[in-house]
Amino acid sequence: MRKYAVFFDADGTIFDMRKGVPSNTADAIKKLVDNGHHAWLCTGRSRAFIPQQLKQLPFTGIICAAGCTIERNEKILFNKEMSKEIAKISVQILRKYNIIPVLEGADYLYYDTEEYDNSVDSFAESTTNILGEHYLPIKGNENNLQINKICAKIRYNSKLDDACKELERYFDIIHHENGALAGTSIELIPKGHSKASAIETVLKLEQIPHENSVCFGDSNNDIPMFQYVAYKIAMGDASPKIIQLADYVTEDMFHNGIYNGLKHLKLI
Repeated sequence: MRKYAVFFDADGTIFDMRKGVPSNTADAIKKLVDNGHHAWLCTGRSRAFIPQQLKQLPFTGIICAAGCTIERNEKILFNKEMSKEIAKISVQILRKYNIIPVLEGADYLYYDTEEYDNSVDSFAESTTNILGEHYLPIKGNENNLQINKICAKIRYNSKLDDACKELERYFDIIHHENGALAGTSIELIPKGHSKASAIETVLKLEQIPHENSVCFGDSNNDIPMFQYVAYKIAMGDASPKIIQLADYVTEDMFHNGIYNGLKHLKLI
């Protein structure tokens, strides 16, 4: 039997902040693994912000922080952190242009609740509650930020282009469309790192040929893996760029999207 490695984005693909993981999605992933294939979570979320419901799924391993961290059997195999100096400079640049920094690391998320609140992101308050001890303010930790990536929230009077010109020397910048699940935001990923680079590493470690790689996704931070893997499946409500890159468009996650996509591939 040919063994496949299937990489699943989290938010908007297999997980919803309010409703969690649909039961048919969980069943489909279990069947995939029971059939001898690999199932990898491949999320833009950093390790500190992966909810328990996702950890309970029978994943072979986890790629998080948009490729900056790779974990298998609860052991971190790879973790790219930006330097504390670049993290501090990035916060200063973002705030100079009226953009709100949310800093994501393997152990903590850092942001200041007086600027990152529900008026900016409807999930802000619930995010703080979910994080618990994995939340720290930026204030007081400016010189000791241990982070993989940054999610920066755009306001109506933000000067995004000016900020990006200063930040692009350090980061690959992912732009999310207005109204997307990630909100009006950009993601700042250290140059040379992406979901694609992490998937390449995983395929080599697991000795799975590239032609046996599959991904499911919906948002623009999935673009690198859609450009890399052999077969790409877009969720039915995916961003236009993802749908354009897809080999197959399944339904959304609440209408059997994962189950139907895996069935289409004859992996379950």
